[in-house]
Amino acid sequence: MKTKAQKSDGFTLVELLIALALSLVVLTSVSSAFISQRKTYDAQEQMTEMIQGTRATMEIITREVKLAGFDPQKGISGHTNVVGIPYSATQLEIRADLDGDGSAIASDSNELIIYSHDSGNMEIERDAGQAWSYARILAENIEAFTFTYWKSDGTQVTSTADQGDIRQINITITARTAKPDPDYGLNSGYRTYTLTSVVAPPNLGIE
Repeated sequence: MKTKAQKSDGFTLVELLIALALSLVVLTSVSSAFISQRKTYDAQEQMTEMIQGTRATMEIITREVKLAGFDPQKGISGHTNVVGIPYSATQLEIRADLDGDGSAIASDSNELIIYSHDSGNMEIERDAGQAWSYARILAENIEAFTFTYWKSDGTQVTSTADQGDIRQINITITARTAKPDPDYGLNSGYRTYTLTSVVAPPNLGIE
């Protein structure tokens, strides 16, 4: 039979050390799991933002490219037809006579739109020739913005000499995440996403 003194005894030092060690193991495991889940969540959030932003940017560009060559006065005697997409290796230019006045000029809102890539700041810029005299940022964290022009027979247009024969354009956008992922070993930790769209503006095929 235990005495009163024996009944009031607490944990021994060894027992306390064992309990502390077990607690630290559990705490470390929980913390590691939380940190891992947080990193995964952040990476997925970055990827989702990048993909959605790229798709939205491509949607805007392709929608406006489809207007290229709109020219209500095409075919009228003495009228100079609007060149819907002038050839350029460095920028994507879109022209359309939206107000039907016989020309597509920068002073008319959205009749002359220029998309260009600022590689230094990794941005796609849009200049619509409106009241402002500078381009506006359409998308950020863009590694590459390229485009190729094609004739109706599948021949690539590579100079201004054949720009009147442009019937289709291939547009490619390569975006990257806004922040690097330290657990991703490629591209300095930045994950990338490439989206390509093929657009055949209907107005360019009208003679």
